[in-house]
Amino acid sequence: MKKEAKAKSLSGLLSLNVSPTDAVAWKLLMLFEAASGKARSVKEIANEFGYTREHFYVIKRTFEERGSDGLRDMPQGPKTNYRRTNEVEKQIILHRFLDPEASCEVITQKMKQTGYTISQRSVERTINDYGLQKKGYIKQIRKGIKLS
Repeated sequence: MKKEAKAKSLSGLLSLNVSPTDAVAWKLLMLFEAASGKARSVKEIANEFGYTREHFYVIKRTFEERGSDGLRDMPQGPKTNYRRTNEVEKQIILHRFLDPEASCEVITQKMKQTGYTISQRSVERTINDYGLQKKGYIKQIRKGIKLS
């Protein structure tokens, strides 16, 4: 939706103001306006609401399939963590515990040698997520255990 779209008002028995920031109401109003039968093209209506003609039809199809719940804006981007799966994270943690002095670069190389496609940045994120970034942390654990 274009940012410069202005709020619309509906008047009749009561008066309603619909803001472009309310995604569901805004898209519904666009669909209602197109369905009202006025002699305007879909392209004109879509442009007035800040959408393209193609996006209008996507919104229409979504509304027909899922109703007004389908008009909510969904988060963009990947829906799953396809690079750092649970198995990959377990392997990174395993490498970190087996060799606490190994850098993220070394762990990345070991992961690639064993057939895992992973970037150094993903290894760094995993180590930070699990609080394993401090090299002294693992040494402290080992000193506290003291094997006989």
